[in-house]
Amino acid sequence: MLNKYPAWKNILILIVVLLGLVYSVPNLYPDDEALQISNENLNISEADLATVTTALEAAEIDFFGEEFSETGLLIRFDTVEDQLRAKTVIEDALTSDYIVALNLAPTTPGWMQSIGAGKMNLGLDLQGGVHFLMEVDMEAALERRMEDNLSNVRSILREERIRTRGINLVSNTHLEVRFANSEDRSAARSILTENFPDLQFQNAEREGNAVLDMRLTPELILQIQRDTLQANRTTLMNRVDALGVSEPTVQQQGADRIVVELPGVQDPAQAIRILQRIATLEFHLEAEIGAPRSSYETYQSPDGILVNVDNDVILQGDRISSVRSTLDQNGLPQVQINLDAQGGNQINRVTRDNVGRMMDILLIETRSRTNTYLDENGQEVEETEFYEDKRLISHATIRTALPRTFVITGLTAREANDLSLLISSGSLAAPMTIVEQSVIGPSMGRENLEAGVLGVQVAAALVVLFMLAYYRVFGLAANAALIMNILLIFSVMSLIQATLTLPGIVGIVLTVGMAVDANVLIFTRIREELREGMSPQKAIDAGYDRAFSTILDANLTTFLVAVVLFSIGTGPVKGFAVTLMIGIVTSMFTAIVGTRALINLIYGGRKVKTLSIGNYVVQKQAAAQ
Repeated sequence: MLNKYPAWKNILILIVVLLGLVYSVPNLYPDDEALQISNENLNISEADLATVTTALEAAEIDFFGEEFSETGLLIRFDTVEDQLRAKTVIEDALTSDYIVALNLAPTTPGWMQSIGAGKMNLGLDLQGGVHFLMEVDMEAALERRMEDNLSNVRSILREERIRTRGINLVSNTHLEVRFANSEDRSAARSILTENFPDLQFQNAEREGNAVLDMRLTPELILQIQRDTLQANRTTLMNRVDALGVSEPTVQQQGADRIVVELPGVQDPAQAIRILQRIATLEFHLEAEIGAPRSSYETYQSPDGILVNVDNDVILQGDRISSVRSTLDQNGLPQVQINLDAQGGNQINRVTRDNVGRMMDILLIETRSRTNTYLDENGQEVEETEFYEDKRLISHATIRTALPRTFVITGLTAREANDLSLLISSGSLAAPMTIVEQSVIGPSMGRENLEAGVLGVQVAAALVVLFMLAYYRVFGLAANAALIMNILLIFSVMSLIQATLTLPGIVGIVLTVGMAVDANVLIFTRIREELREGMSPQKAIDAGYDRAFSTILDANLTTFLVAVVLFSIGTGPVKGFAVTLMIGIVTSMFTAIVGTRALINLIYGGRKVKTLSIGNYVVQKQAAAQ
């Protein structure tokens, strides 16, 4: 029978509509203003809760919904004013080790959250947050590489028993090795060329010494800079992800800068602490007894003893390919480290020649502190200062030559987990500084969101009025499908936790127009079939079937363009592409399957003489057939 769906198909369409409704409804629940309280050890206790609540009660600030989570303590407030006042009060009540961050807490019912129905993530332009432009110190990256090369040159020549008169770092791209005669230089050059194939070698004579110059090639310098930028970008992504910031943006900008955007974070100081709490790992040997004071630094070991650590770096954290916290055969915690090929060769060579000596591992963290001073006008000014905090985390005897994979033992379970996290997500290839920062407040983000929602509502209302006025009953079916399409877009984006941005809203507005565009093609085709004398039932069937290929081609080409935008675009462009791709898929379903089901329910399975499709002449001709 023409224009009659089987019961299973109608039920399937109904299920899709109901699921779309369920998974889009959470976006109607407003978030509560909240404060997230945590510290570096993530060990918030009941005592901390008591301190916080006592301080809030003393300040007469209303609060509710205190709850512990994996990231700390969450406290909710009724208004933004209470939230901001509470932040100051809690920071005064707690020590500087605690992070008190502005946050938004979901109010979605528990049963919805249990089936994965939650709100869409909002981008920086809709939710507010902080924006940073960070610059990578490329000179330091090159200097680190040459210092690494210097340590390896010294080890190789010592191993080959070739004497030198000194090894100097002339610049961050130039290393100079001095020999007593040209024979030693020739022997050294032959060996070093094999170990450093990417470096340029040149013989020279200076002050009666046979000198071997080792320089980075322009190609290698460019490669080091590219690798450094990518490594730091990956590090920042891992660190931000590990701290639970929702949908961050970490993107390369130019040759030495990285843009970081953290939606939902309204405290720049807290965000800086997230970004700057980044660790670098260095492997050293313990200084030999009697070594000159300038060749080592003294640190306190985990056991509380003072250790003289040689300044020469055996290995840096950028040579670590992977790390994980495990248990040894006795059930004791350990950290397993895997090195890349060059790092494996370096650690093997050094440890092979130093069996019995102590090897030290330094954990270097960049931290920040705020200093307050008066400017020339007598105004109080706060300035953030960054400094390096170096800690000796391992002081162990080298029992045998270490391979590419080895373990660090003697740690507690918490120390092993923390060290694994810091190494895996915190090994910077080069230092970074924040050269630009800005804050988009929640009120500005809320204004953008309200303006975007208003745009969708106006666009949908105009389309609904036009379709209803021009296509009558068929327009009513198209409008119902349009509403269903918007619900499905929001439900899919909520389900996959996509991020909605202001350009993404533009994509939804565009999809609203494209959704009814398919119905316009179908309805126009139906009217043409009626003009040709076809019966109403056959005209409906032919209109949907013959317009399908045109609709598919048009939407497929647009979808491919959206895929290209998503693959090569950044930030706002990706947001636009995501909503456009989702909207194309859902509009294909609602415009073809959804409206067909509604038209079938109205006209299918019975004799029809006229169709309310917005053209009186066509209806009259069809009735005469």
